[in-house]
Amino acid sequence: MAGTIDLDEETLQGQADIWRFIYAFADSMALKSAVELRIADIIHLHGGAVTLSQIASCINNGGYRTPPDINCLFRIIRLLVRRKVFTVQHPSDGGEPLYDLTHSSKWILHDSELTLAPQIMAQTHPWLMAPWHCFSRCVKEGGVAFKKAHGSEIWDFASEKPEFNGLFNNAMACTAKIASSAIVMGYKEGLSRIESLVDVGGGTGGLISEIVKANPHIKGINFDLPHVVSTAPEYPGVCHIGGNMFHGIPNGDAVIIKWIFHDWGDEDCIKILRNCRNAIPKENGKVIIVECVLKEDGSGVFDDMGFVYDLIMIAHTSGGSERTELEWKKLLREGGFPRYKIINVPAFWSIIEAYPE
Repeated sequence: MAGTIDLDEETLQGQADIWRFIYAFADSMALKSAVELRIADIIHLHGGAVTLSQIASCINNGGYRTPPDINCLFRIIRLLVRRKVFTVQHPSDGGEPLYDLTHSSKWILHDSELTLAPQIMAQTHPWLMAPWHCFSRCVKEGGVAFKKAHGSEIWDFASEKPEFNGLFNNAMACTAKIASSAIVMGYKEGLSRIESLVDVGGGTGGLISEIVKANPHIKGINFDLPHVVSTAPEYPGVCHIGGNMFHGIPNGDAVIIKWIFHDWGDEDCIKILRNCRNAIPKENGKVIIVECVLKEDGSGVFDDMGFVYDLIMIAHTSGGSERTELEWKKLLREGGFPRYKIINVPAFWSIIEAYPE
């Protein structure tokens, strides 16, 4: 007769937690499937709750002769309902269940002005997932996870592979829209007296274009690597300049730099900060840093994500990390910015306003 194990409640919960962590990837993959199948878009275009068969009838089947597998679709949506990405209603007359959007699924609409769909497609792509399998090697050997997985670091990989460059730029552009919305709403006073603003590492210009649109008195300069700005569209009031932030930065009244410092180690960040200081006036100049500020005991809605993103920095960068306020203070001082102020905005990021004097 097989033996039995008497588990107390805490031990049982511990086992349940480990099972959940093992299969946490299932949430990401189900979400990716929903984005690829455009499930949220189908519901949104319908204008209200829809049945599973209605969703299936609207899925682009790519020319396959067989119709979509409704059982497979149901099982994917069922998990996402449990995760509150979608909601389900069971009619009292016994009719088909009706599926609808939630506050979460509105963020995976393809054609929404503010969407995270490109981020989902990028972060779940095998190119960006492969480095995660190298973490234990990084602990044992040191080195860069992305390079271990692909033979080159991420920026070189992007410059050599246009498809990856497009995937990555689309992901960055969608976060730029979310960041720009938060900045335009929550940082009006900080932008009111700036005449020229340089977006360092601005990608294809999404952030600076939105700032200039809301603040037409600002002359916008989008600055990034030549292969990045070569694909940037034209925006009113914005000029694109290709270059390298480690060699120099165009002059402006202020510099804004979003989600760049977390890609680099302290030594590289200090070089960037010193180039930022050289690009702005000594009096009344400032650097506007849009980054996460880690709070180890934080209970805010985005605080957990800071620690997740810290591991993304191991996966995708060569020495990057998310930083606590104390780490930011030390970095800014060594980069030539002895004074700073942290401003909260309605987003994952905070604004760190840094001053050279």
